[in-house]
Amino acid sequence: GAEEPGMEAEAQELPLGCGGAGGSPAAGRSPEGEERREPPQASVSNGGDEGGGRELVELKVIWNKNKYDVKFCLDSTGAELKQKIHSLTGLPPAMQKVMFKGLLPEEKTLREIKVTNGAKIMVVGSTINDVLAVNTPKEAAQQEVKAEENKKEPLCRQKQHRKVLDKGKPDDVMPSVKGVQERLPTVPLSGMYNKSGGKVRLTFKLEQDQLWIGTKERTEKLPMGSIKNVVSEPIEGHEDYHMMAFQLGPTEASYYWVYWVPTQYVDAIKDTVLGKWQYF
Repeated sequence: GAEEPGMEAEAQELPLGCGGAGGSPAAGRSPEGEERREPPQASVSNGGDEGGGRELVELKVIWNKNKYDVKFCLDSTGAELKQKIHSLTGLPPAMQKVMFKGLLPEEKTLREIKVTNGAKIMVVGSTINDVLAVNTPKEAAQQEVKAEENKKEPLCRQKQHRKVLDKGKPDDVMPSVKGVQERLPTVPLSGMYNKSGGKVRLTFKLEQDQLWIGTKERTEKLPMGSIKNVVSEPIEGHEDYHMMAFQLGPTEASYYWVYWVPTQYVDAIKDTVLGKWQYF
């Protein structure tokens, strides 16, 4: 009637519901009655499942008019999703802007930002080869325009611009910070005039690769690729603001002029419109 030493310990070591055939606790013992200890079973993935057995979510990744159906682990981070996009598109993570209800945070998981099945993930960016192919003619055109500008008097002294500049700063002009370069704000740039002296605002829709130029009457939606060049010059006496033009065609008549652009955003505007924003 005495208990054998070690009986209780052996019973505790058996995994619940993981016995041999039929679930018998005797299964797994050798014919001599000694317990045969099996090595723990490791979880093995064949690489075909992004989640490794974890919960997956189905995504539609859209880049450069291409669509990719992707299954991805819901507990993976935005940075890991960028690596997956790199494997699909060849677009390096550093050159990607991934959009889901705004810019996708790299440090958060898809679960944390409430990504659901069927969610559309917008990717904006160009490969290095694409950037070189697009920007080379644009840079050449920009140099030609600069050379032509150097032959003329300053833009802000020309009659067509003086009639706007002589109105003075708009009442709601945005604050400027001289000697500083800043990224584009998340809100539209406002408090500026166009060539007719009307109020104008600029909205940069990176996920759609568009520049929206809005006035009281209407909003022009311009593809970034349709803008051949950007011209800017500090306003004399107000060097912390610029006058700026977007070249939409081959002649000066096609320039869209904007006045009282805060100087800290000038370089960011040029980089964004001319396709260099991924390096910014």
